[in-house]
Amino acid sequence: MRYIVLIVIIVLTASIFVGCSTKNKGDNGEVMEEKNRVRTETTQDIYLAGGCFWGVEEYMDRVPGIIDVTSGYANGITENPTYEEVCTGDTKHAETVHVMYDTEKISLEEVLQYYYKIINPVSYNKQGNDQGTQYRTGIYYINEEDLDVIEKSISELQKEFDKEIAIEIKELDGYYLAEENHQDYLKKNPNGYCHIDLGLADEPLKKIKEKNIVIDESKYKVPDDKEIEEKLTDEQYSVAIQCNTDQPFKNEYHDNKEDGIYVDVVTG
Repeated sequence: MRYIVLIVIIVLTASIFVGCSTKNKGDNGEVMEEKNRVRTETTQDIYLAGGCFWGVEEYMDRVPGIIDVTSGYANGITENPTYEEVCTGDTKHAETVHVMYDTEKISLEEVLQYYYKIINPVSYNKQGNDQGTQYRTGIYYINEEDLDVIEKSISELQKEFDKEIAIEIKELDGYYLAEENHQDYLKKNPNGYCHIDLGLADEPLKKIKEKNIVIDESKYKVPDDKEIEEKLTDEQYSVAIQCNTDQPFKNEYHDNKEDGIYVDVVTG
C-alpha cells in the first residue's frame, strides 16, 4: 500500500510539471505558454500591431506600468501559423504584441499614446523598411468597454494628420504566440534589427487630458450680493467683488506653496 501511494504521488508530481510546460489555447484563440504571470484586479490586456514585433515588444516592455509583453500573430485566417507562413501574407495575420498593463500605473489611453510615438499611423501595410499586410498597424481589444477609449483616442490622433488614419481597430480574433526565438528578441540580440527608437519609451508623455477639460458653468452660480457679503471677509469682498487689490505680502496665502486645487472664493 505504501508503494502504491508513493507511485501515485510521483505520477501527480510529474503531471504538474508537464502541465506547466505545455501550450494552451484560450477562449480568444490565444496560444501561449503558461507562465507564472501575476494577474490582479488592475491587470488589463491590449494587443498592438506596429510593424516588426521585435522592436515593438522591446519598446512596450520598457514603458512604465507595463507588466509583460509577448510577440505573436493576430487576426488572421489560419490557426497556429509559423513565422514563415505569416511572412507570405497568405495567413492575413499581423505581427502583434500582447501587452499586459497595470491600470493603477498606466491607463489604456496612455498605453495608446506610447504606441503612437513609434508608428506611422497613416501608412498602410508598411512600417519602417518592412512592407506587407503582416506589418499593418492595429489595435485589437478583448474588452468591449475599451472600444470607446480607443475610438476617442484615434479621433484625437486624426486631428494631427491630413491623411486618414490607417490603424485597424478590431476585436481580437485569435492570437498565436510566436516561436521562442522571436520572444525578447532584442534582449537576446542587442544589435538586432529594430525599426523604432527604443529611447522614446523613456520620454514622458505630454499631458493628454488638458485640452479635453470642459467646464460646466451651470454648476458654478454666483450667489446674490447679500450672501456673498456674509460669506466673505471685508478684504475678500473688496478684492473679489469690488476689484480692489490686496496688500502685497500680507494676505493669508502670499507664502503658500502647497500643491492643491485652488478655487474661486465666491462660486467654489
